[in-house]
Amino acid sequence: MKNKLFKAAILAIGINIISIGAAHAQTNPVNTKQDLETSRHKIDSLDNQLMKVLGERERIVKEIGIYKAKNHIPPLQAARFKQVLDKGIAAGSKEGLSSEFITELLNAIHKESLRIEGDSTTMKH
Repeated sequence: MKNKLFKAAILAIGINIISIGAAHAQTNPVNTKQDLETSRHKIDSLDNQLMKVLGERERIVKEIGIYKAKNHIPPLQAARFKQVLDKGIAAGSKEGLSSEFITELLNAIHKESLRIEGDSTTMKH
């Protein structure tokens, strides 16, 4: 059951990310103050969607942390993080994002994930 839930959550995150990109794939030049305000509104909306996706990601991390704690698996899995980082750099490159930026971003997300997983080990199961 948990495996199906995990797969469904990953699918939902993927669909969310794709829909974010599709909804905002085309940009218009900013020529007027109204264009500026419209663009800022789009950024605010995207930032809100990013926070929702990150929140959903971290809720899954919490479940993984509980599983790891129950099965005596340490939170830090260096090989898995390397996979995440490599995939992120490749995906970011397709969007014109530097590998340095993606590395910093994913390191920050990973740090928060390890904190959440650590918190999960102190919870009652």
